[in-house]
Amino acid sequence: MKNRNRARFNLRGRLALVIGALGLCSVSLVGRAAYVQLVNNDFYQRQGDSRFLREIPIPTSRGMITDRNGEPVAVSSPVESVWANPRELMKFPDRLPELAQALGVPVEHLNNRLSQRADKEFVYLKRRINPDEAHRILSHKIPGVFSQREFRRFYPQGEAMAHVLGFTNIDDRGQEGLELAFDEWLRGKPGAKKVIRDNRGRIVENVDLVRSAEPGKDLTLSIDRRIQFLAYRELRNALIEHQASSGSMVILDVATGEVLAMVSLPTYNPNAVGQAGAETRRNRAVTDVVEPGSTMKPITVSGALKAGVVTPNTLINTSPGYMSLGKYTIKDVPRNNGVLTVTGIITKSSNIGSVKLSEKLSSEYFYNHVRSFGYGSAPGSGFPGEAVGILAPPSRWNGLQKATMSYGYGLSVTPLQIARAYATLGNGGRLVTPTFVKGEHHDTQQVLDPAIAQEVVNMMETVVTQGGAKRAGVLGYRVAGKTGTARLASGGGYARGRYASLFAGLVPASNPRFAAVIVISDSQEGGYFGGLVAAPVFHNVMDGALRLMDVPPDDIETWLAAQAKSEGKAGKSSTANAVATPAALTDFTDDAADVTDTATFDAPAPVTATAPVQGGVR
Repeated sequence: MKNRNRARFNLRGRLALVIGALGLCSVSLVGRAAYVQLVNNDFYQRQGDSRFLREIPIPTSRGMITDRNGEPVAVSSPVESVWANPRELMKFPDRLPELAQALGVPVEHLNNRLSQRADKEFVYLKRRINPDEAHRILSHKIPGVFSQREFRRFYPQGEAMAHVLGFTNIDDRGQEGLELAFDEWLRGKPGAKKVIRDNRGRIVENVDLVRSAEPGKDLTLSIDRRIQFLAYRELRNALIEHQASSGSMVILDVATGEVLAMVSLPTYNPNAVGQAGAETRRNRAVTDVVEPGSTMKPITVSGALKAGVVTPNTLINTSPGYMSLGKYTIKDVPRNNGVLTVTGIITKSSNIGSVKLSEKLSSEYFYNHVRSFGYGSAPGSGFPGEAVGILAPPSRWNGLQKATMSYGYGLSVTPLQIARAYATLGNGGRLVTPTFVKGEHHDTQQVLDPAIAQEVVNMMETVVTQGGAKRAGVLGYRVAGKTGTARLASGGGYARGRYASLFAGLVPASNPRFAAVIVISDSQEGGYFGGLVAAPVFHNVMDGALRLMDVPPDDIETWLAAQAKSEGKAGKSSTANAVATPAALTDFTDDAADVTDTATFDAPAPVTATAPVQGGVR
């Protein structure tokens, strides 16, 4: 009996122990659940949120670029990008052919793309398309396919401003040109917001704004789109007429250094940049270097005047039209110009005269003088890929280099550098820094006495009125300029029959407003002299630009004389084709004068190669 009672007592104790243990476990579990869900719930909250709560970007538009008059030249337009959640979409393989057809891609391509990203939750299917097209794709209601807003860059001026503006990539980041130079300014900052998505990736609730989107800032350029298009049209016409391979033109505001126009050909369509090769995307006006030819002679003359070794009327004997320096011969082609004044050296474009002026100057002085005009250093415009050019110091010169440099061989410069140097002459000897931003001004440097600068400008006027650049004249305006015809370098020497035709000018000469430079390479038809190929482009562009910018004429007498002559010949076909100045109304007989720019055909190989420098970030 005692044994039974003891057994019954032990059973009850055991049950109580088990029940107590289970109770403690239950309390522990409940307590733990309450702790992790109510007290320390951060981890599980994050895990839950990660499955439904997402932080997504809020796209923002890139800043607009306008010309100096507020006309848009680069704008961002809203577009749609179609994307998919591969995890969701691959659950419905039977819908892939329908989706591929809507996207306009082979079904195999779509299937491979999704299979490679099967473990992802996001993949683009088609980016930056018209919203109507995106809505058409979404109208098929294929699970796991969505769209989001983005922005695409458009360039209303197309090819005319392609090299100045550059372009953006598919993520709307600047890649070349001013789009790259001012990318941080233009880009803006995307915003972000938290949303809740369902198991199919659809947004069902906007939870919180993390940060607001900040649109990019607008940029006002110094470029005038009217002058830009005028320069583009006339340069293109010149390349077609002369069957030339390439060309560039730069127009600067003399006083401020603002770039009013910059054109490079061949060009491309920035709205379809994928179809353009690297060769067409290069801005030759900033990145390509060329020997300046006889456009260098006004710089040489200004150096001699500055040193006080000559005056504009000093006589220089250039007979017999050639001279020997060591084993090389320098020539004036096609004639012996005899005794010339310093002004006549520029008018007749005499190589012999330029060499004799350089002989009066020390190597160090000549080098420093040329460098003071910006040659051998970056112009400082901020344009990506801006070339420095090559100007070797005297310690690296050979016995002939100073002589050849005096008429434009043995150094390499860009068209922008030439325009800057001529703007310096037109600005009273004050060197300005080129800029593409309206109203942006840099410190200037006085590198030449204003009186000497004016003397050189007056000398360059004779090139247009008496010399080889009559076709550069603009009716009603005094024009100062200089032609150039430089042989193109190739393979360590000069290419036979290949030339760069140049013209650099200032207008109006009495108080220069514009400095313009034209470089046309490989002219195959109608000659290759700068006065024949490049000077007419200057006339055509400046004739329009002066009127567009309301620059008052400074040669009314010539304009009145031309008007009277035109009225006297009314009804004759020649009247409609009258050219700018009285000198230009006669037959153009001084083309050959510009051939002196080709220097000596026995000259040594160029000191510097003129291979182009690639633009963009390198």
